[in-house]
Amino acid sequence: MNGATALIETLADCGIEYCIANPGTSEMHLVQALDSVPRMKSVLALFEGVCTGAADGVGRMTGKPAATLLHLGPGLANGIANLHNARRANTPMVNIVGNHPHYHIGFDAPLTSDIETLARNYSCWVKSCSTSGSLAQDGADAVSASLRSHGGSAGQISTLILGADAAWGESPGPAPPNSIPARAKVDEQAIENIAGLLGNGQRTALLLEHHGTTPAALEAAGRIAAKTGCRLLNGTFPARVDGGPGRIAVERLPYFPEQVLAEIADVKQLVIVGGNAPASFFAYKGVPGRLIPENCAVSRLTAVEEDAVDALERLAERIGAEKSQPNRFDHREIPLPEGPLNTRNIIQGIAAAMPEDVIVCTDSGGGNAAYPYCQNTATNSWLSLTGGAIGQGGPVSTGAALACPDRPVLALLGDGGAAYTNQSFWTQAREGLNVTTLIFANRTYNILNVEYTRLGITETGDIAASLFDIGKPDIDWVQMAASMGVPGGKADTAEELVTLLQRGYREPGPFLIQANGEMQR
Repeated sequence: MNGATALIETLADCGIEYCIANPGTSEMHLVQALDSVPRMKSVLALFEGVCTGAADGVGRMTGKPAATLLHLGPGLANGIANLHNARRANTPMVNIVGNHPHYHIGFDAPLTSDIETLARNYSCWVKSCSTSGSLAQDGADAVSASLRSHGGSAGQISTLILGADAAWGESPGPAPPNSIPARAKVDEQAIENIAGLLGNGQRTALLLEHHGTTPAALEAAGRIAAKTGCRLLNGTFPARVDGGPGRIAVERLPYFPEQVLAEIADVKQLVIVGGNAPASFFAYKGVPGRLIPENCAVSRLTAVEEDAVDALERLAERIGAEKSQPNRFDHREIPLPEGPLNTRNIIQGIAAAMPEDVIVCTDSGGGNAAYPYCQNTATNSWLSLTGGAIGQGGPVSTGAALACPDRPVLALLGDGGAAYTNQSFWTQAREGLNVTTLIFANRTYNILNVEYTRLGITETGDIAASLFDIGKPDIDWVQMAASMGVPGGKADTAEELVTLLQRGYREPGPFLIQANGEMQR
């Protein structure tokens, strides 16, 4: 057995079910190994940003890492934007990056680069000195590192950089899986401190992020809120939140800093669970970057690497909230919208047509704005643009559909972001994935228009306007998707939009909807 086969056997034994690949010459022995280990499903993507984004979608929906297979430094570099998003989401992932044999690097061949420096920006674990004898164990260690939560924003991405000689050399065989890492538990004093805060009569909010947004954590937090009257908040872009009727009602913080400060102006005690204090997405002149109201104290129950479920359950028990009945989203009938498309009736149409148990992947302002309107219609898992690098939504929806083939997936994409990774359509068609993609075809980087006016500029000059405009020529998304094997249609009215959404959910395989409207110009 060579090193490549030993590695792939080990990764499969460790529970990795998907390898999303864009290989090159240096990875041919790994391709041969994937061919011989059918337990791991191999999926081709035409661009490395789709590989990394799809692996992010798999990880968010399963809690287990998928593998990517990338071609040397340029291949890794092409995938970095969505590695950034995955790192901010704390998604487990294992990147396998091919390299020249060690003896060949000194020749400075055209594809030679410092891969390790690239990888360290987005990896909590990197190894680049594997041999054919160590490669299998290195693979097991990479999986373990991806399942271990790290402090701060280190994320849970492992990157194994292997020379072709490690892949083709003789190996002693697969390595056994390591034990699964356990989250650290907070001490009793932390529980006591927060219990005391909740009982002092001050207006309190729990800010729930990462492990604090899991269903079990939200259930415990809901009981705490029912007992004490505290508010439950998510950050603006949580990696995954399961919502909809019957699930715990949580408020989501808005985007702009002044909106966040207004939303929590009455909070006197902010308790952090699984993340950090809210910060402005960007810096603005004269606006605070740390979004904490004056005279608001900040405390912490758990850090990102600690067990939020255990801490919240112990806190609920400590304050006697075990039997308290949480506030849950209720079910409401949403009337079908009518008339020419605008932002309001697009969101209404999305909510009215939403099927049960849908996975929603957002990569647009309109998609993010739809979240609160959809929580009273159907159960859902909502996957947000965690790191702000656009081009996430299509790949993440692809990975989510791979991981959950029995659930409908809805991707809500701006046309600017969708253009970054439109190769997702091809993979969705090839794999027959149940993804309905809605493109907000406003033909502009709309958020930049908003940000420009926030500078106080009342008239946009020709050059600035040209840098925000992605029309001239207009992209025909239906034709583009059709060329990659994805059927679709265009909607100019709310009635047409709902009809197309219902068709997308009803028919197997991927489907694309281009939503047009003068309000989006």
